Amino acid sequence: MREQITETKMHALDYWQVVRNRWGVILLTFFLITLASLVIIALLDKKFAGRTKFQVNQSSAPDVFGITQFDARNTMSGNWLETQFKSITSKDTLLRVVRNLNLETAWGMSADEATNKLEKMIETEQERGTEIVAIIAWSTKAAESADIANAVRVAYEERRTTIEQERARRLAQNVASQITLQEAAVEKSRLEMIEIMKRHDIVDLVPFATGGSPGAVVQPGISNLQYAQTNENELEASVSKMKTQLQSLINMKGEQLVQNAMAFGVQDQTITKVYPEYQAEMATLGSLTKSGFGPKHPKMLGLKESTRLKFIQLTDAAESYKNSLAVQIKSSEEMLDKAKAKTKEKTTDTVTERQNQSEYATAKYKYESQLLLLNSIKEHSMKQKVDEGVVKKPIETLEEAKPDVNPTKPNVMLLLSIGAGLGLLLGLLLAFFLEYLDTSVKSLDDVERYLGVPVLAVIPKDVGVLHKQSGLSPDAEAYRILRTNIEFNRRSADANAITIVSGGAGEGKSTTLVNLAYICAQGGYNTLMIDGDLRRPKLHTFFDINNSVGLTNYLTTALMLEDVILQTPIENLYFMPSGILPADAAGILNSRRMSELIADVKNRFDLVLIDSPPILGVSDASVLASEVDLTIIVIQHRKLPRNMLLRVKQAIENVGGNLLGVVLNNVDVRSDSQYQYYTSYYTYYSPTNTENKSKPRPSAAPGSPQATRPAPAPATRGGDKDDY
Repeated sequence: MREQITETKMHALDYWQVVRNRWGVILLTFFLITLASLVIIALLDKKFAGRTKFQVNQSSAPDVFGITQFDARNTMSGNWLETQFKSITSKDTLLRVVRNLNLETAWGMSADEATNKLEKMIETEQERGTEIVAIIAWSTKAAESADIANAVRVAYEERRTTIEQERARRLAQNVASQITLQEAAVEKSRLEMIEIMKRHDIVDLVPFATGGSPGAVVQPGISNLQYAQTNENELEASVSKMKTQLQSLINMKGEQLVQNAMAFGVQDQTITKVYPEYQAEMATLGSLTKSGFGPKHPKMLGLKESTRLKFIQLTDAAESYKNSLAVQIKSSEEMLDKAKAKTKEKTTDTVTERQNQSEYATAKYKYESQLLLLNSIKEHSMKQKVDEGVVKKPIETLEEAKPDVNPTKPNVMLLLSIGAGLGLLLGLLLAFFLEYLDTSVKSLDDVERYLGVPVLAVIPKDVGVLHKQSGLSPDAEAYRILRTNIEFNRRSADANAITIVSGGAGEGKSTTLVNLAYICAQGGYNTLMIDGDLRRPKLHTFFDINNSVGLTNYLTTALMLEDVILQTPIENLYFMPSGILPADAAGILNSRRMSELIADVKNRFDLVLIDSPPILGVSDASVLASEVDLTIIVIQHRKLPRNMLLRVKQAIENVGGNLLGVVLNNVDVRSDSQYQYYTSYYTYYSPTNTENKSKPRPSAAPGSPQATRPAPAPATRGGDKDDY
């Protein structure tokens, strides 16, 4: 997780780095686009806005059927307002404005052309959540914009008024026609109702119902049917009861017959009178028997005779009742059949009567409904006539348009902000696009990734010649780092002949060589600088030395080495100028005497630094790379494309040169924050020990005793005298 966060942070820093490196392009684009915006704003026509506000009233037709009829289909919907917007900007409304303001003459065009032009000048808008509408008219004249806005509002109001008046007129005609038709329908339904009453002899107790439902009528058939059904039910119950009694008594005789007859509650005088006496005598007889009277006792004989006679009376009465019950059942059944026939007759009569009543009720309901509708139409027709006398305005003006003091369009601040934002955006896009197209070396990783060699040192931008600076300078620390890295990266102490090359001119290789030589000399190295750039020699300018005698003279004549090596004002630092420029520089450098020269000076000095021309385009540097022990490439930060640097490396390797590493020169550490870690000594550099410097001495002219001071003998390597 930490690695992901670090990687994201590095990406963000890379983007910021691009902005810092290309800030000039971004600012230039920003200012150009902003300036172009100002020019465009200045060229735009200044327009004034005439604004009028009004509330739109929803038009309503008379409440003819108890429901208000709205234009907006019952609601003040957004669609309704959209329709009104279309009405405001319609050809008919705008044509009224053209004629009312006489714009044909004012603008010098036809009515259609003026209408089309006016349509483009008008805007409508709604205040959210309200019925308030604003009309905005745009014009290059303040007074004209206000007049047009007010004229559009008035024309819209006139058009709405005309439409409402026409609608009211058509509605009044329609209502009058509907009343006439409804009156005819009411009369027709009334006559139909009366005809049904007469045909069926219906007596209506409530001729005109008030609730919109049929009224109560006399219905005698229902009462007769109910009476017949009651009589039939009673007879049927009586017959059923008698049949039950007869069925219970039919197989019984004697005392059982008498007992059951009494149990059924038979209403026979003989049975009801004699049976209690019979029971009393039977009880007395039983009591006497228990008392010890014998069967022949006169009382016993008298009671037995009396009970026998009474029993005969009872059985005869029960049998008579049983026989009479059968007769009663037969009679009752005949009466039941007649009652059923009567009930059936009454049912048929009642059904017919109900059908007649239903027909009448339907006719009556139709009549009453038609009558109620007629009364409703007449009532609301009267309300319409009253409303016609009240003027209802389709709109209510809230704010009249007045001429603007200052133009509303263009919005200078808005357009300028947009232009500035666009300029900044385009500047950023252009910066990143240029960064994408830039294939030059931008970082240490680029060098090591594409060239496969280490970076020996990072030289900050605008570093001057060290030996000409007074006092202590943190710039020298970069060259001390370079000196240390050279010492630790070369194979052995004998590999002390080094040439410094670059891909093209102006990359700072000569300055790098001079400063490196100066730092090495300060560190105790006997250092020799050889100006091997026989095309455009430059090293002599750093020390104000005459360049007429030097390397070329030694290679082409019999001069001694001591004749061409000069000691500089800096202790331990010696210099061999280039000499007179030859016609064939590569041929001179690729000679046996040049090889012998390098071998000789390697033994005489601790470090031999040879300057060379740019390696691309000429072969001199390749020749020198093949002769020396080590080669260092000076690469100017963000200058040459990577493919050219690859060619530089290939040119060295093709001649058998040994590439030690790269010096990344002229790095702007203030804009490229990634290099600040490599040049952090600028922040805290505060040495406590100063380096001893020899006092400057003027250079002698060639051939003088001072100029021909002999070169020193081989000495101990200066690595032990380093001041780190």
